[in-house]
Parts: sequence; structure tokens; C-alpha cells
Amino acid sequence: MKAMLLKGKNQPLVLDNVPDPVPGPGEAVVRVLACGAGLTIHHARAGRLPIQYPRILGHEITGVVTATGAGVTDLKNGDAVTAYFYLTCGHCYWCRINRETLCDNFGGYVGRECDGGYAEYVKLPAQNFIKLPEGMDWKKHPAEIGVICDAIATPLKITRKARVTPTDTVAVIGAGGGLGVHMLMVARWAHARKVIAVDSRAAKFETCLKVGADSTIDASEGKVAQQLIEQTAGRGADVIFDFVCTKETIESSVAGLNKGGRLVLLAGSGQRFDADGPAIMRKEIEVMGSRYATKQEVIESLELVARGDLWPLVTEKVPFTEAEAIHQRLEVGAITGRAALLMS
Repeated sequence: MKAMLLKGKNQPLVLDNVPDPVPGPGEAVVRVLACGAGLTIHHARAGRLPIQYPRILGHEITGVVTATGAGVTDLKNGDAVTAYFYLTCGHCYWCRINRETLCDNFGGYVGRECDGGYAEYVKLPAQNFIKLPEGMDWKKHPAEIGVICDAIATPLKITRKARVTPTDTVAVIGAGGGLGVHMLMVARWAHARKVIAVDSRAAKFETCLKVGADSTIDASEGKVAQQLIEQTAGRGADVIFDFVCTKETIESSVAGLNKGGRLVLLAGSGQRFDADGPAIMRKEIEVMGSRYATKQEVIESLELVARGDLWPLVTEKVPFTEAEAIHQRLEVGAITGRAALLMS
């Protein structure tokens, strides 16, 4: 099969021919129709995350089952599926209570510890494939359907984690990126009172306003906390989702929160920060970390899209042989929303 291979740290992705995958016991093979290309994948492409080379990246797929191994009973040839990003055991305490992201026997990530979706076919444990709901037009919209498992599921999880209510003002840092844009959508879907888009690229603000933001803050001016206070009549934001997680963004977020505010940190890479302990205690601020989503949250995200509540924003769709060009644009933050590779 054809695949885009990453052969070394921060090397360009190259088109190559590799053997077709064959499913072993408990595994399935899927023909890939589309695969999302986001910052999480790009951090691996850029060498910021440890992986073994050569590697086929990518995990946000739409595909069709073509083969199953021994013992697989819940998938059959022809089933339309997406993929779950984490390789988890399914039987530890955390997996049993629907918190797979904390799996005690965590096996790594699709597209890092095993080959992923930047190829014509992908082989994974059968439990990592999730069937698409009835009525979802995956043949017409494979790119949009593929990114739901991350771009919608992750914001859905942290909306619940932060307990967003209709009386909350929500700010999203990194609002123009692949997760940030969808976080704006989900915050609006959750009926937040006001949604503020924070980004260092003003060119992305038009899109942010279209998908759900009420106002914007240009982070390049270096006054995020001050502007959050100003835009909330002196109170500060009730909830801040930080998808950048630099020292500056985290400390600005703490300063820009309202009393009882909640800050959620989630980024592919991040930095240490200095916590303002007195302010956190005085204002009863909550600082929370988060990782990806559970399988159930992926399933629920698919259902939300299938019934028309949300629709992913994929602004760039290219043949999968042009993966390197997309990653060059990801490196400089030039993509608004999500990009995706099309396999045919």
C-alpha cells in the first residue's frame, strides 16, 4: 500500500510503498478514506514527541473495515468506522469507570506507538475502531467525519469537566486552531452566556466569530488578562480553556478569571508556570488538566453531529500525498480550524 512515512525526527513526510497490513487476533484492518491533520500529529512530525521511526502518523480517520482477525465479533467487513486515539487495556480500574485516558496499562497513541492513518490502510486493535452512527453521510463528508473523534470529542469532554453553564462567560485561548475553533462551537452549543476567542493571529477572528465567538482578544498585544477583565465588566471569565499552555498564557488566564473560575489546560506540548497561590485561594479558582476524551465521549460526539447539533470545520482538504505541505502550514499556525488528507 501507499503511505506517507516519517523516517526521522523533523524530516519531511515522504510517499513510500509498504506491505499491506494483515490483522492478527483481536485486530482489524480498515481502508482509510480521510485522516485529519492537527497539531497533535504535527508535534510528532516535528520531533517534539518521542516515536520510533519509520512511522505512519495520523489517527482522525474515516474508514471502512476490510478484514478482521480471530476473535473479533463486533466488526465486520463494510462497517464504516472512526478510530480512538489512545491504546488502552480496557480492563483496569480507570478503563472500567469510563476514564480510559488514565489507563494504568496505557500503551501509547495511534500514529506514534503503532502506525496510523496517513496510508491507504490502517491496522489497529478492533476495540480502537468505533462504528459511525446510522444516517451519517461519511461517503460525502469523510474529512469532516474523521476529525470528530478529536476536534469535537475533546471540547465536549472539557465542557463537562469545567461545568459550563448558561450563566458562564467562556474564553478560549488558541481559538483559531483545530481544537480552539471547535471549542467555540461547543461552548455556544452549551449555551454559555458569552464566548471570547483569544488568539495571536487576528486573521482568524472572522472565522471565530462565525462559529460561535461573541468577541475577540488579540493575544499578540500582551494584555490578555486585562482585556478579559474589561470585556466582563471587571469580573473576569468564569471558564478559560487554554490550548496553548505556555507560561504566559497560563499565568494570564489565572489573572483573568472571575471568582470561582475554572481553568482547563490541554495542549500537545506545554510549559511550567508560576502559580499565584494567594489569588487562587482568595478567588477559589480551580486549575484542571485534561487529556483527549473517552470512547463514550467520542460516540456521543458522533451522535451530536449525526443529529445536526454540530458540524466540524475542515478548511483545507488535500490529497494525502500533500501531507508535508499541510504540516508546513501547521508549523507556522497558518491553518484555521482543521485540515484533512483525502486518500482518494
